[in-house]
Amino acid sequence: MTTIEPTRSTHHYEGELVVFLIGMTINRPWRPDLWLPTLAAMPRMLRELSEDPDSGLLGYRLTFEGRGPTVIQYWNSVDKLYAYASDSRAKHRPAWAAFNRRARKAPGAVGVWHETYPVDRAESIYVGTPAMGLARATTRVPVARKFNAARDRLSRSGTHED
Repeated sequence: MTTIEPTRSTHHYEGELVVFLIGMTINRPWRPDLWLPTLAAMPRMLRELSEDPDSGLLGYRLTFEGRGPTVIQYWNSVDKLYAYASDSRAKHRPAWAAFNRRARKAPGAVGVWHETYPVDRAESIYVGTPAMGLARATTRVPVARKFNAARDRLSRSGTHED
């Protein structure tokens, strides 16, 4: 069972931080043969990244919105994110090539997208929740009195507790 922390907490992290959003749109839901392979590829990549402590992936969470899933990923380096994406030995390159082959055969059946955000400061608060988001990807710490307000947490010099 997941531990619920009733007190106010925030995340603690020092170093480069990148938030990477990646998702897919299921445009023809009645054709799982066209979109299921794309959906099935992501868990394999997340497993590969999670098993490699040097990959740069700090953590992730899966959400569903609109027409498909979105994975919110936290990385410790833009360079490591891009290195994984271009590594011919990793699971991403073959999955991307397979997606492109399927997309040529059935244009518009499924879409993929991503957004990359290097973050110099981040504010977080968690009350009555299990570890999630940045606190799960990094370290969850109690909120210090001087950082009780969101504005104070965001005004600090980095993504870590001072």
